[in-house]
Amino acid sequence: MRRIRGVSARTRAAVRRVEGERMWTGAVADALARIEDAFAQPGRYLNAPPVWQPGLEVEYARDDLEEAMLHLPRGARRDLGRLIARIDEEFERRTLPNPAPGTASTVGGWWWSRTREH
Repeated sequence: MRRIRGVSARTRAAVRRVEGERMWTGAVADALARIEDAFAQPGRYLNAPPVWQPGLEVEYARDDLEEAMLHLPRGARRDLGRLIARIDEEFERRTLPNPAPGTASTVGGWWWSRTREH
């Protein structure tokens, strides 16, 4: 199982509790790894895959992090939130506003209203 780096042991324990009650074991670490892999892509912008892969897209990974954040206690939410804030900054920097805002999903977080290069 992957370990969540950059947060306290107390936060990792809180994440494990949330995963056990509401998600699946390793959900947060897996989401962080998917995002890290996407950010490892060369170039200024994140590339969109040639074929839509539901559940594997980086936006789904960000959804998983948001789900965990909803159920974490305040201290763990703040700790993991610092890591997610850096992710959000990088995601926003490496994506573009959707040129056709009417086509963006109205469900989900702001990250679904961004677009990547094809």
